[in-house]
Amino acid sequence: QLFDTVDPLISIDMSEYMEKYAVSRLIGSPPGYVGYDEAGQLTEKVRRHPYSVVLFDEIEKAHPDVMNILLQILDEGKINDAQGRTVDFSNTVICMTSNAGSSDRTALTGFGRTEEQVSREKSMKALQEFLRPEFLGRVDEVITFRPLEQADLEKIAALMLDEYKPGLEARGLKLEYTPQALAAIVNETSTRFGARELRKTIRKTLEDPVAEAIVAGRLTGGQTVTLAADADGKPQLVLPE
Repeated sequence: QLFDTVDPLISIDMSEYMEKYAVSRLIGSPPGYVGYDEAGQLTEKVRRHPYSVVLFDEIEKAHPDVMNILLQILDEGKINDAQGRTVDFSNTVICMTSNAGSSDRTALTGFGRTEEQVSREKSMKALQEFLRPEFLGRVDEVITFRPLEQADLEKIAALMLDEYKPGLEARGLKLEYTPQALAAIVNETSTRFGARELRKTIRKTLEDPVAEAIVAGRLTGGQTVTLAADADGKPQLVLPE
């Protein structure tokens, strides 16, 4: 929504920067080292596209030296790459995600506190275990995600189903689904570990049967595939006869 396109998004998976030498991949290798002629994966992208959204995914996995680089960016708004060029981050929006506190199943006692407040306390406590105070102090805001509810999961299921439409339309097929089908998919799925499990249910309910029907020649151009719910509230795929 900020730039009306996903092109300015620079996504960096911090699980790839768990080692000390990974710092050179962000800002480039120093003189005399292999890869000196290659620009840093972070600094070069920001230098070429200063108006960007930079996403550091799973920040807790990064090596402490990588965190020092991020601390300098948050503090000064700029950094020098390995070739001595100053890269300005003042026009970037920096986001960091973390699974901190997600594995903590212990309940915090207290009266009159909502689940969201308890979740935030767990997350902040976990963040303080691997982020230094000076780092946290330079973060503008910490957002705690609430657990996904039924309506949220149904919206995610709809987005996943929409991903199949371009491929089917290329074959002349049309995909339709009902609100009851979305609820049935969510109810059929164990979402204890998040919304990723929805894709397995959709693959079993929609993708596999449709693929088999296409291979068998039972689906041709101009037909419509409908995903609905049966009388028992189970997802049901309706193929044209």
